[in-house]
Amino acid sequence: MNQSKRLANFELLRLLAMLMVVTMHYLAGMELLPELGKPVDSRQILGTVLESCCIVAVNVYVLISGYFMVQAEFRVSRVIRLICQVLFYTVLIPLVLCGLGIPVAGQQEGFYGLLQYILPVSTGHYWFVTEYVILYLFSPLLNAAYQKMSRRQLGLAVGLLLIMFCGIKSLMPVLLATDRFGYDFGWFLCLYLVGGYIKLYGLPFLEKGKRGWLIYAGSAAGVFLLTLGMHYLHETAGLFAYYFTVPFHYNFILCLLGAVGLFYGFSKIRIKEGKGASIIRKMGPLSLGVYLLHMHVDIRYHWYHWTNSLLGNLSEMGLPGLFLNIIATVLLVFLSGMVVDYIRSKIFEFAEKGLLKWKNSMQKS
Repeated sequence: MNQSKRLANFELLRLLAMLMVVTMHYLAGMELLPELGKPVDSRQILGTVLESCCIVAVNVYVLISGYFMVQAEFRVSRVIRLICQVLFYTVLIPLVLCGLGIPVAGQQEGFYGLLQYILPVSTGHYWFVTEYVILYLFSPLLNAAYQKMSRRQLGLAVGLLLIMFCGIKSLMPVLLATDRFGYDFGWFLCLYLVGGYIKLYGLPFLEKGKRGWLIYAGSAAGVFLLTLGMHYLHETAGLFAYYFTVPFHYNFILCLLGAVGLFYGFSKIRIKEGKGASIIRKMGPLSLGVYLLHMHVDIRYHWYHWTNSLLGNLSEMGLPGLFLNIIATVLLVFLSGMVVDYIRSKIFEFAEKGLLKWKNSMQKS
């Protein structure tokens, strides 16, 4: 979508989803989530509440893509721009870190470490980007299927896929050989199809009132209670060691329902046109840069320690201080990523204008 066609409410949702992603990474990195074999204290309970509210973020991101791309024209330039954006981070970050004297993967892991910089999609440098690129390359085939299939056929196909990738795994107390916890193209395909189905036909049950918000809140509460419940059962009876992790899988049923509910909730928001809506539209496309910055292979295991040193030692904080520290850290990382990607976008605009002038001059000559 070009800038004039972006909907401010969905761009706001995109920004919220990225804030959620940073929150989840911070909670995991600072060990603020429950672990089997360890007692749960107030810090882990707070972490579980936040994780339960944020776990829908990745699903929301892909739902937005399916919703808008189902009727969009396939463009190779979109893939090229995405890969160039990724390369901006994968190549420049290690150069900057080396200049600061900080060891990087290319130095420690040899040839494959270098490949992660120059072939980020093929090496899975960012798992989300790898699966998203594959999904986008398949999108013209999926969109063609949408045009040929009836509503009943499409609903049946999506339903069966959801049963396979989501329904069965959500009930099984053991790990299935085909389950990748939602970190795979198969699950992204399901989400894309769900987003497209909502775009074309909607979900009548969620069209009325505030049901989307209620489903999101109920799903988050369910994830929270299941996580602590499975922890209790394991600690008291040695049961459900695997299922304890399931509520935080992207292809868990409550994670899907929560994402759909939140998506519908934001679809009903109407942001008044003006300066605020314009700012949101400009910020939305920069949100991916937040992910590309803090999840770079040379940064992803270090940034939360850097921010911890800057904002205060978590072990010395009470619960209110911890909560404020989490908010401050997430905002700091989010805003830093937005600023960096804004600079990147201006560099790309300048480069594109230069290439266009060169192309025009070549054609005239």
